[in-house]
Amino acid sequence: MRTLISTAFVSLDGVVEAPGGEPGYRNSGWTFQEIEFEEAAYAIKGEEQEEATALLLGRTSYEAFSPVWPDMAEFTGYKGMPKYVVSTTLREDDLVGGWGETTVLRSLDEVAALKETEGGPIIVHGSATLNQHLSDAGLIDRYHLLVFPLLLGAGKRLFSDTDKDAQKLRLVAHEAYANGIQKNVFEVVR
Repeated sequence: MRTLISTAFVSLDGVVEAPGGEPGYRNSGWTFQEIEFEEAAYAIKGEEQEEATALLLGRTSYEAFSPVWPDMAEFTGYKGMPKYVVSTTLREDDLVGGWGETTVLRSLDEVAALKETEGGPIIVHGSATLNQHLSDAGLIDRYHLLVFPLLLGAGKRLFSDTDKDAQKLRLVAHEAYANGIQKNVFEVVR
């Protein structure tokens, strides 16, 4: 079974919306505008590219990343690996060229089936709504969180507010940086 990893920039109050400057959110760009840059805090991003063998995205994140990421030096590790987009509305004609093999999955059942295939870890970037559904369905195996010392209030959250049984996590790696960012890596306890 493949490991499904959710990676996120998250505010202390759980907001994951528009960390890099995506339009339409009041606090857009909060990861770079509000916090002093410290390279060591972002080392996990390179480690994730080395570990991952596939990229899973929701439609909105795919549409934001696909025109930009293929040509960014920081994300070259993702260019050649298979990509999966979970969407009920995205058409095959909507997929961009030049970013490797991309498959549209239509349901969480198809994500569960993908996890059952041979291969290494699958990583989810962005994709707030998808992350909530994957978490609620028990499909996420590990969380890589960079927690920023900010309270953003309104905004899309990493976790849903669905009433469900408690899910235990095991902290497997953590580090705090001088700029206040905390790296927390949690495995889901089954």
